[in-house]
Amino acid sequence: MDSWYLPSFLFFAALLRVFGLPTPEIFDVDGGIDQDIFDINEDLGLDLFEGDIRLDGVQERNSIVGERYRWPHTIPYVLDDSLEMNARGVILNAFERYRLKTCIDFKPWSGEPNYISVFKGSGCWSSVGNRRIGKQELSIGKGCDRIATVQHEFLHALGFWHEQSRSDRDDYVSIIWDRIISGKKSNFESYDDRQTDSLNVPYDYSSVMHYSKTAFQNGSEPTIVTRIPDFMDVIGQRMDFSDSDILKLNQLYNCSSSLSFMESCDFELENVCGMIQSSEDSADWQRVSQVPEGPESDHSNMGRCKGSGFFMHFNRSSVNEGATAMLGSRILYPKRGFQCLQFFLYNSGSEYDQLNIYIREYSAASVNRTLTLVEEIKDIPIGSWQLYHVTLKVTNKFRVVFGGVRGAGVSRGGLSIDDINLSETQCPHHVWHIRNFTQLIGSPSGSVFSPSFYSSKGYAFQIRLNLSSLPNVGMYFHLISGANDDQLEWPCPWQQVTMTILDQNPDIRQRMSNKRSITTDPFMTTGNGNYFWDRPSKVGVQDFFPNGTQFQRGRGYGYSVFMTHERLKSRDFMKGDDVYILLTVEDISHLNTTQNEPIPTLGVNDLCTNFKCENDGICILHHGKAECRCPSGEDWWYMGERCEKRGSTRDTIVIAVSSTVAVFAVMLVITLVSVYCTRKKYQETSSNTTNMTLENQYAL
Repeated sequence: MDSWYLPSFLFFAALLRVFGLPTPEIFDVDGGIDQDIFDINEDLGLDLFEGDIRLDGVQERNSIVGERYRWPHTIPYVLDDSLEMNARGVILNAFERYRLKTCIDFKPWSGEPNYISVFKGSGCWSSVGNRRIGKQELSIGKGCDRIATVQHEFLHALGFWHEQSRSDRDDYVSIIWDRIISGKKSNFESYDDRQTDSLNVPYDYSSVMHYSKTAFQNGSEPTIVTRIPDFMDVIGQRMDFSDSDILKLNQLYNCSSSLSFMESCDFELENVCGMIQSSEDSADWQRVSQVPEGPESDHSNMGRCKGSGFFMHFNRSSVNEGATAMLGSRILYPKRGFQCLQFFLYNSGSEYDQLNIYIREYSAASVNRTLTLVEEIKDIPIGSWQLYHVTLKVTNKFRVVFGGVRGAGVSRGGLSIDDINLSETQCPHHVWHIRNFTQLIGSPSGSVFSPSFYSSKGYAFQIRLNLSSLPNVGMYFHLISGANDDQLEWPCPWQQVTMTILDQNPDIRQRMSNKRSITTDPFMTTGNGNYFWDRPSKVGVQDFFPNGTQFQRGRGYGYSVFMTHERLKSRDFMKGDDVYILLTVEDISHLNTTQNEPIPTLGVNDLCTNFKCENDGICILHHGKAECRCPSGEDWWYMGERCEKRGSTRDTIVIAVSSTVAVFAVMLVITLVSVYCTRKKYQETSSNTTNMTLENQYAL
């Protein structure tokens, strides 16, 4: 974000207040209260084990359940019709976090004997481990549609209990028993090492499975006190998996790698992550710790100490205008067919210098392994690290190639890259880069607005940060009037907005970014009966961009407690006083469909014993009867009561053509017969008319 943009917005916001101009209303998803899982369940009066665990009969009490209760690496699931739309999208996003950091995958249920049915129950809860009961319920109720809450409940389902119930927890936290609500002290019991298994991983204050300091409190004082005071505001985080959460999960399920992660490189090692220089360019990229013209440090350690880390630098002063320097990654092997390349870029040269991103793909059809240009990055701001994302769609093994190009101008310096991450995930749609962030905290205007952005569907929008209500930071989404409004559907239907404050850890697998989502419900109304997400020119208020252009801004919807200021100062959310907010607006209307849920095979094997499905069909129970669920491919399928008949697109085309020919032939016959009959009838009528005329003439 340009440095002039924020002060300009603050100035115009102040003008609105001075002259009494209306400002758009904002509405809180959470009612202004940041409730944890256990607060939600307690308010509902739920009596669950440890606050969010449903026990199924007699269940062993281990921190991690035995092998018998593990799921396969790919877990079948059903999203129940009762789920709210926002929850559906959040759950799918949570699955992507699992894929990025573990070998655990999820697939829609297709008849497997055991599966997880996610539904909108009362509160947020799960059973622990695979209970092998067929349909195993997991509740994501009202207020539970937060990505870390979904991660927490699925970790229960995968076999994990709460962190503070470990056998060694008294070495790290103190439980203040007289501050606990009456009847809830059993939630704080710990278990000795004969009953629990921590997988030899140290106690984790940062675990997404840890109680917060206020869990089940009967007043305002904390029920859990960390023996190291600095961790008092760390326990109970609901942002993302911690490193130890991932370590334990990967150990339990024997994961040697994660599914969608491909590469991360901060250039700290001399082998530069296996990257190679090209022999066909004009210069090489150099591994350095600082450059006289900038940067003074790498991005990994920015704001900590100068010259402590390394990055790759292309020195423009060593080559002529138009010269290039090519740096290629090691060979990578895609699985999903889509990738997101993320990296930080620093320009200390000329505004005319540019960075090209290429793909060198290796396949039978690409014998010469030619470079394919994917994106040209121009107009790179000078003097600061900038975050970039590039979407790739590669299906064969490949290299990513960074091509620095010297532009016009006589300045020294050049281009620098650092903290490269590549994963088979979707890139965010927009990045809001806020510099000098600490200067904005406690701003008298109260709010800071982002630049205007457009969604993939064409809706214009802004993000509002509320920085005046310390200790909390609020974040809201506003639709604004835009160039496409006449062609768009109103009220705005089922657009899921995901707002992320980025943890700028160099390795994407170790990040604990804070992510929240809201969805535009076209049926949502305000107190006066207007549709909340109607066209901004109809329901919004007038405002002005910094250049004086007038527009209308609709009501804001979001979270007054998106994040606490203390947590924002932790980890790498602010690096060098820079904050990045990643934004995605995705159409999830396709999730608004019904998903049938037939009864699984578990417990009814006898009914399927004498009902054999052919061609790898699966026997299930549907309405109390054994039926076959038949396999299918892109252009073929099996059908029939026992999957005994095979169909294909080719057969369908032949049948369709044959039917068309047959119908044409029948219609032709009918037409010829009709013409013949009509002609014969006409001839008979004509003959009768002639005879009558002759008779009349004779009569005369």
